[in-house]
Amino acid sequence: MALVRWDPARELDAFQGDMNRLFDGFFGRRDAGGSGYGSRRWVPAMDLVETDDSLILRADLPGVRREDVSIEVKDGVLTVAGERRVDHEEKREGYHRVERSFGRFLRSLELPKGVEAESVNASMEEGVLEVRIPKPAESKATRIEVGGEKRTIEHQPAEERELAAAGSDSES
Repeated sequence: MALVRWDPARELDAFQGDMNRLFDGFFGRRDAGGSGYGSRRWVPAMDLVETDDSLILRADLPGVRREDVSIEVKDGVLTVAGERRVDHEEKREGYHRVERSFGRFLRSLELPKGVEAESVNASMEEGVLEVRIPKPAESKATRIEVGGEKRTIEHQPAEERELAAAGSDSES
């Protein structure tokens, strides 16, 4: 068994390396350029609210310009993408602390079937993006009677439709 001499400086270096990895994992890795500004991944906070006639997506996008945001609806998925640009120079002078995250983001949300992409609209005010997604029209059951006439059943519970159908059968 070999004896290893204890070196407190080596232990502190190892501890510092472990702490750097921990913080880099939590806060994001520092950029390779050595500027010291964190290049943490930025994911904007979003809320999805349902009203009687629409879904409303609100996203906090402080410091993001309208022209740096894109919204797309494709194959039933709403995608909001954009970029918050660094608003300071790469010089370290004058900055005591940089905690705000910058960079590109992409968030996707699956929409209910039947949403028409053309009816989705968006606005942005005071750093909050609001995307309004009108709910699709509910599909209505269609009753087909022998003899040919079609009628649409207006939001009638299944039990009532069955009772109505049974009542019309007994009248015959």
